[in-house]
Amino acid sequence: MQIIDVHTHGAGGYDTRTVEPEHILKIASLHGSRGVSAIIPTIYSATIKIMREQMAVVKEAIRLQSEPAVNATDEEAAVPAKILGVHLEGPFLNQVKAGALNAITFINASEYSFQELTDGFEDIVKIITIAPEIEHARKLIKKVSDMGIKVNMGHSDATYQEAERGYNAGAKGITHLFNAMRVFHHREPGLAGFGLLHNDIYIELIADPHHLHAAIIDLVFRVKNHERIIIVSDSVRETLTWLRGELTDGRGTLLGGAMAVADAAKRLVEEGFPEDSVNACVSDNPLRYLGLR
Repeated sequence: MQIIDVHTHGAGGYDTRTVEPEHILKIASLHGSRGVSAIIPTIYSATIKIMREQMAVVKEAIRLQSEPAVNATDEEAAVPAKILGVHLEGPFLNQVKAGALNAITFINASEYSFQELTDGFEDIVKIITIAPEIEHARKLIKKVSDMGIKVNMGHSDATYQEAERGYNAGAKGITHLFNAMRVFHHREPGLAGFGLLHNDIYIELIADPHHLHAAIIDLVFRVKNHERIIIVSDSVRETLTWLRGELTDGRGTLLGGAMAVADAAKRLVEEGFPEDSVNACVSDNPLRYLGLR
């Protein structure tokens, strides 16, 4: 079974904020050591210049990874997770739902800015997260989705209606459901409610013990179409050893996930969630979302 993580910033002291392709390769090896087959390194929101520099590093890591490893055994060569491309978590996001991202870097949705950001990297950009409620977002979502790039909605204060409009414009996924978005409310279910109730939209789920209460994960699996759930790690540089406790900054804001997706899936199965469905959340579902199945 192929195991795919479509949202990881880093691990073990390394992340995508680097000028060294070897750091990206190290992240791939760390995921591979936990049984992950492929990853999409996720670029933090930053200035366009910095995000482009970091995409260039990932692109070089992809090139290096495609070369035969010198003096490596077949077993060693098979360990690293394959780098599939990049997920851009920004910069077209809502400052009021920044989470652990740097809100100062968020900019208005603009086709010009998107072209400036991705020019020359169209072949590796697989996913971009956009807040659907910001000005001109729907127009940008349509342009990006028409290019074949998957658009997630996230870091967003969108209402249910705004989320629906984003979906109709072409967004097909939601970044880390419930986290960094409008709180679910019985009179305004927001983006989280839309993700739960819409049968076709994909949702990312950080299934470590810290991002979502166990009852919320249970709710997701009771309500959501299982074929549209994608378990992600959202792991970060501070994920020094897999399976450790929650990772927060000085304000108590969660920085990222603490478990590789294979470990998170194993945890859910041990807690009684259906094994076939959970396995699909780290294999068939992300592959289908990416158009690889």
